Amino acid sequence: MELTSPKTQSWLSWFLRGVLVLFFLFLISRLFELQIIKGRYYRELSDGNRIKRIKISAPRGKILARGGETLVGNFGDGKRNYVLGSAFAHAGGYLGEANEGEIGKINPKCPGKGPRIMGDFVGRSGLEEEYDCTLRGSPGEELIEVDITGKYVRTLGKIEPTSGKDVKINIDFGLQKEVAEEMADKKGGIIATDSKGEILAFYSSPSFDPNNVVKSLNDPALPLFNRIVGGLYHPGSVFKPIVAVAALEEKKIDKNYKYQDPGIIKVNDYSYTNWYFTQYGRTEGEIGIVRAMTRSTDTFFYKIGEILGIEKMVEYADQFGYSEKSGIDIPGEVSGLIPTPEWKKKVKNEAWFLGNTYHFAIGQGDVAVTPIEVNRAIEVVGNGGQICQPKIVGTPKCANLNFKKETLDLVREGMEGVCSQGGTGYTFFDWNSGSTLLTTTNRGLVACKTGTAETNTDGKTHAWFTLFYPSDFPEINLTVLIEQGGEGSSVAGPIARKIMDYWVSKSLETSN
Repeated sequence: MELTSPKTQSWLSWFLRGVLVLFFLFLISRLFELQIIKGRYYRELSDGNRIKRIKISAPRGKILARGGETLVGNFGDGKRNYVLGSAFAHAGGYLGEANEGEIGKINPKCPGKGPRIMGDFVGRSGLEEEYDCTLRGSPGEELIEVDITGKYVRTLGKIEPTSGKDVKINIDFGLQKEVAEEMADKKGGIIATDSKGEILAFYSSPSFDPNNVVKSLNDPALPLFNRIVGGLYHPGSVFKPIVAVAALEEKKIDKNYKYQDPGIIKVNDYSYTNWYFTQYGRTEGEIGIVRAMTRSTDTFFYKIGEILGIEKMVEYADQFGYSEKSGIDIPGEVSGLIPTPEWKKKVKNEAWFLGNTYHFAIGQGDVAVTPIEVNRAIEVVGNGGQICQPKIVGTPKCANLNFKKETLDLVREGMEGVCSQGGTGYTFFDWNSGSTLLTTTNRGLVACKTGTAETNTDGKTHAWFTLFYPSDFPEINLTVLIEQGGEGSSVAGPIARKIMDYWVSKSLETSN
């Protein structure tokens, strides 16, 4: 056999040497790339496999009643503890998990809290939403090392979470519970404030479970709807004090003005009656402003509405806050509707008639208001003419409307008569009599107003009852609305009475 020539062996030797050189050059360049160029990337990748970042949730701040009682707290697992459950749901609100559009975004109201991350909870209504930035804490983080199987090895570092701040509110714990119990299964709402707008109780019915909102989403009774700030209703006769103030302030009437009640007023083919004439076929005789308020005489208010004119009544309704949002620190508020001739022409393409003025003067027709607007307006009569921004948290701001003392005194006297013998509220709210807890303990009188507002639903009426107590220097203003409940005196009155019995009894216990 012929052996390989020396020349061929030399070529193979150089070829193998070249391959080895290229291999080592490739290996060196690859090592350079891995260690130098991409070294940081692979170190981070390695650390990512052995170092874990664990988010530490921050406890959310509590919501405390005016007496310091916890209304909303936290369970050990991070869930919210709504102490009164549905009794505080519309005021307290509820939480929902951050959605796709919120994750990674910073709330401009509190940029220091950082972006939302998956698993965060956000206030969706009520105080949970309004004061979300205050209640929300700043999450912490823990860095731990794990082995190849994922088991804990050691803690590398830890940033403690910062708890959210507690929010102390104006709600009275016991009163809030009481109003919810008295409302029971009725539709409507109850709101109570002090004379300067601090909200003592806030309840919309039906309510919902703030820890299980889903089951209420398709409920035809609309339990998630906040009727106190979002519901528009005809006010009926609880609107009459505003018309009375307007007539007195504009000097269209005074304390000596008298009107002979005819029971019915006819305008062309239309008849406008007083409730006393409609129900009993009787008239009130000659009456003045105080008696007309006490008896809620529609014909009297038709007449002074006509004397005033729609422009002046609208002007005073605006002053009492009926055409604007009150500014309450609860989301979802709407403003009332105070119709004008211009509004009617624009919306209905109809002219304004005298009958529209009559309806306006007794809180009917197209007049529509929220329960909080009614409470705020009646508060003005009781506190000496100041209109206040209702607040659940903090001190309200008030503005003086500069009404004459004599004006407010006359309206107050008429409202005192409503809950006295012969008044429209007395049968079911006989507060201003010698047999009641109130006068036997020398606690002063209550000033109140009933309202029965017609609706477009099978002749059903909304029942209103609003009051302030004591009438000379109020400590509480209370407004009760029962949706399609019937007469204000017989339906809303007894509820208001029970609430006031509770309030006075509580005050007596506190003072003793």
